[in-house]
Amino acid sequence: MKLRTIAGGVVAGVGAVAAANAVLSRRAPPLEPALSGEQHTYRWRGIDVRYAEAGDEGNPTLVLLHGVNAAASNGEFREVFDELAEDYHVVAPDLPGFGTSDRPQLRYSAALYEDFVGEFVSEYDDPAVVASSLTAAYLVGADPDVSRMILVCPTERGGPDPMQWLRELIRTPLVGEAVFNLLGSKPSIRYFNADHGYADPSRVSEEWMNYEWRTAHQKNARFAPASFISGYLNSEVDFASALAETDVPVTLVWGRESDLVPLKDGRELAEAADCKLVVFDDAKLLPHVEFPEQFLSTVREEMNVDA
Repeated sequence: MKLRTIAGGVVAGVGAVAAANAVLSRRAPPLEPALSGEQHTYRWRGIDVRYAEAGDEGNPTLVLLHGVNAAASNGEFREVFDELAEDYHVVAPDLPGFGTSDRPQLRYSAALYEDFVGEFVSEYDDPAVVASSLTAAYLVGADPDVSRMILVCPTERGGPDPMQWLRELIRTPLVGEAVFNLLGSKPSIRYFNADHGYADPSRVSEEWMNYEWRTAHQKNARFAPASFISGYLNSEVDFASALAETDVPVTLVWGRESDLVPLKDGRELAEAADCKLVVFDDAKLLPHVEFPEQFLSTVREEMNVDA
């Protein structure tokens, strides 16, 4: 009798989880592109990678590579994309597994993203590249031909040492989906934005947080973040050595209040690799979103050096 009661409770619990997951999936409408401009598809290893493109193709090309998190997309550059397109040929992809790009059920890895970044950037003739956070490590590791790099709070690590059990848990159909729904919930998104993303949370709009929620609730949304959360997207790049050996100009942009990637790391990296360091006061992990005009000025100044 007790066993039947327990079994009934388990079945009911599983049913409730499945129902909750289904409701959340139905509540999230299809995702529109986060950026304006022309929308294109880059076919890469069977994956449709969507990207936004704007600006005169006769101008210098500037590739914008967003960072990685549970709700990542090229919308990270929403505050600067249109303005940059006034001066440059701007291209901004949604990384595989994120945003409007395909999200196949792969076991995503740092090597996969390094390969993607290298091949995508190489589609363009000697572009300048802005890369954010962990994706900066993929750019440096891939080492494509570029004219200059502007790296925003770059880091080699986005999670713990690889934890296979955690990755596989999040990949599971019911429990994993439920866990990821919690990580991608509006309270979680609001917490991350306030605690790590922005020095002033009022700088991120409710409309944008709703977009982040929707991108985290698309079909197969959990598979790429499962590898990120469990440490499988950590890079093995040694930033100091790699940047010291590069023969292109490198500018580091840092938020003074950044805690996930503290300014101390930026100062040490700039000194070790002889890079220029630009610090934005009253900003955290996303200085280009918190202070777009200052970031635009920085990009234009760096792009005009030796032009």
